[in-house]
Amino acid sequence: MVKISVIIGTRPEIIKMAPIIEKLERGNYEYFILHSGQHYSYEMDRIFFKRLKLPQPKYNLNVGSGSHAEETARILVRAEKIFKIEKPDIVLVQGDTNTTLAGALAAVKLLIKVGHVEAGLRSFNREMPEEINRILTDHLSDYLFAPTNKAKENLLNEGIDEHKIHVTGNTIVDAVYRNINIALKMGNILDKLNLKKNNYFLVTIHRQENVDRRDRFSGILEGLKMVSKEYHLPIIYPIHPRAKKRINEFRLKLEGIILIDPLDYLDFLNLEANARLILTDSGGVQEEACILRVPCVTLRYDTERPETIDVGANILAGTKPESILEKTRVMLERPRTWDNPFGDGKASERILKVINENLKG
Repeated sequence: MVKISVIIGTRPEIIKMAPIIEKLERGNYEYFILHSGQHYSYEMDRIFFKRLKLPQPKYNLNVGSGSHAEETARILVRAEKIFKIEKPDIVLVQGDTNTTLAGALAAVKLLIKVGHVEAGLRSFNREMPEEINRILTDHLSDYLFAPTNKAKENLLNEGIDEHKIHVTGNTIVDAVYRNINIALKMGNILDKLNLKKNNYFLVTIHRQENVDRRDRFSGILEGLKMVSKEYHLPIIYPIHPRAKKRINEFRLKLEGIILIDPLDYLDFLNLEANARLILTDSGGVQEEACILRVPCVTLRYDTERPETIDVGANILAGTKPESILEKTRVMLERPRTWDNPFGDGKASERILKVINENLKG
C-alpha cells in the first residue's frame, strides 16, 4: 500500500487539501497529516479541523511565525525528522507557502516523491514571496497537479517534462461544493452582522506587498471609502492580524468600512456567497468568488488566477483609489453568467488516481 504524507500549514492549505484528506480517510489509505504550525496557533486549527470534519494531524511542527528564512528553515529541519521516521512514498504539498516549499525540499532531499497540488500558477511577479515558492516547488516535484490548461502551459514553458504534469481541476471547487450547503444552512452570520443578501460588499486585504506599504494600503482604504460613498452599502472587512497591526502603525483612517474579527471558514464562505461584490488581494478568494458567481475586484496589479479574468468574473484594480472605484462600477454591471474554469469538483479523485496508478507501496 502506498504511504502518503499530507503537509499543511495555513488555513487555505487545509481548505484545499480537505477533499483529498476526506478521500484518504474514507478509502482506507495509509497516510498521515503533518501540520507545520505556520501563522496560526495549533489550538485554533484543532477547532478548524473539527468544523470541517477532518481528522486531527498526527504531527504538529509548531514553527510559528517568523521571517521567510526562519519559517522555511524550521519546517525543513523538523519535517525531515518526521519523514525519516515515517518513510512515506509520497509527500503532497499545496499551493505556495513556506510550508509548501520546505515540505517539498525536505522530501526530495530524502529521495521521497513530491506531489504539488495546484501546480503551475504564475503571477510573473518575482517580488511576491509566493511566486518564488511556487516556481521552486514545481521544479522539485515529481507529480504536478495543474488546476487548468493555462497552468500546464506555464509549466511546459519552463521546460518541465509533460509526463509529470496532470491537469486535474482545482481542489478549491471540491471544497466549495463540499461545504457551501453546510455554510448556507448555518446562515446566522448575516443575522449577526445585520446584513441582507446581495446588499453588502466583502473585503479581504492581507498580502505583504499591500499591507506593508503605507502608500498602497492607504490607497486601498481611500478607494473603499469612495466605493462606500457612491453605493451606500456596508463594506465588511474581516481583518487579518497583520493588516490590523499595520493600520495602527501607519495611523491609517478607515471610513465607510466595518471591521470585524477573522471568521470561521464556513461563516466566511456564507458571506462570500451572499455578497454583492468582493474586493480582495487573496488568490483563493478570487477563485471562490468565481465559483460562487460573485463579481470580484482584485486589489493587485497582477494575478496568478488569470482564468478568473478571462471568463469575466474578476478584474484587476491595483491600489489607486480612482481605479478601485472605476473597476467596482465595471464589475457591478456585468451579468453573473460566466463559466467556472476550475473544474467539476472531482480534482481530488483525479489526484489520488494518478498516485495509485504510478506508485506502489
